[in-house]
Amino acid sequence: MLERRSLRAPVTLGVVLIVLVVILGAIWAVYSFIGSERSGLFWTLFILGSLLLLSILAGVIVYLTLTIKAVRLNQRQSNFIDSVTHELKSPIASLKLYLQTMSRHSVDENQQRDFHRIMLEDVERLDALINHLLDAARIDRGSEPEDEEVFRLDQMLAECGEAACMRYRLPTETVKVDSSPVTIRSRSVQVEILFRNLIDNAIKYGGSPPEVIASIRPIEGKGKEDQVVVAITDNGAGIPYDKRRKIFGRFVRLGNELERSTPGTGLGLYLVRTVSKSVGASVRIRGRREIDGNPGTVFEVTMKNVAVDSPDDCPTPNLKPET
Repeated sequence: MLERRSLRAPVTLGVVLIVLVVILGAIWAVYSFIGSERSGLFWTLFILGSLLLLSILAGVIVYLTLTIKAVRLNQRQSNFIDSVTHELKSPIASLKLYLQTMSRHSVDENQQRDFHRIMLEDVERLDALINHLLDAARIDRGSEPEDEEVFRLDQMLAECGEAACMRYRLPTETVKVDSSPVTIRSRSVQVEILFRNLIDNAIKYGGSPPEVIASIRPIEGKGKEDQVVVAITDNGAGIPYDKRRKIFGRFVRLGNELERSTPGTGLGLYLVRTVSKSVGASVRIRGRREIDGNPGTVFEVTMKNVAVDSPDDCPTPNLKPET
C-alpha cells in the first residue's frame, strides 16, 4: 500500500494540473475570440499565448513523468537495499554461529571439516555478491573497454555453466551446452559477465531441479554470416509478457523483496542489457512454450563478429571460477 500511495499523490497532482491548464487555455481562447477584434496584434498575442500554454502543459507532463520515474527508482533502490542486506546478513550470521561454536565447544575432526566446508560456502557467497556489485559499478562508471580478442564462445559457456553448478552445489549436467566449436572476436571479460549472469538467472529461477540448456546456432541470411544466436533456456515458470522489458531495469526484481526464496540484488539482468549494448549484441526474451511447448524462458543473445579462424587455434580466456 505504501508504494501505491507514493505514486498516487504525484499522479493525481499531475493530472489535476494538466486538466486545469487545458481548461484555462480553452477559456482564454473562447474569451479572446468573443471579445476582441481580429487584428494583426490579436493574432500575434493569440499565437504567443497558445505557445506559452502549450509550453506550460508540456512542462507539467515532463515533470509528472520525471516524478514517477524518481519514485519508482526510489522503490527499486529500497528493494536493492533489502536484498543486499539479506544477502550479507545470512552468511555473516552463519559464519558467526559456527565460529562461536568452535571457540566455545570442543568439536571432533569430522565436525570441524563440516564447519569449515559450510563457512567456505558462506565466504564464496559473499565473494560472489561483492563481484556482482563491482561488475555493476565498473559498467556504470563507463571504464575504458578492453581490447577485443578471439576466443571459443562454446568453451566460455561451458565454463560459466560449470562455475554456476559449483556455486549452487548442483550436478555439472544441470547446465548442458549444445553447440559445435564457435569462435568469436569480442571483449571476453564483458561477454563472460553477460553469459554468467544469464546462466545464473536460469538456475535460480528454473524448475526443481533446474535444467539449463545453452545452445549456439548460426543465423541464415545474406549479410548475417558472421552472426550467431546464443540461447539460454530454463525450465522455470516463465516471465509474463508485460514484464519482459521491465526486468532489465536496475534494481528490478519481480515481487516483494522480503518474501523471496531466491538470492539476488536485481542487477543481473541490468548487467546483461548494459553489457550486450557495449559489445554490440542484442537480447530477446521468448517463452519456451512458443518453441517446444514446455514451461520456461529462453533468453536469445545475437552475437556478431564470429571469427572464421580455426577454433582449435583460439585460446579460451581464464574465467573467474569463484563467481
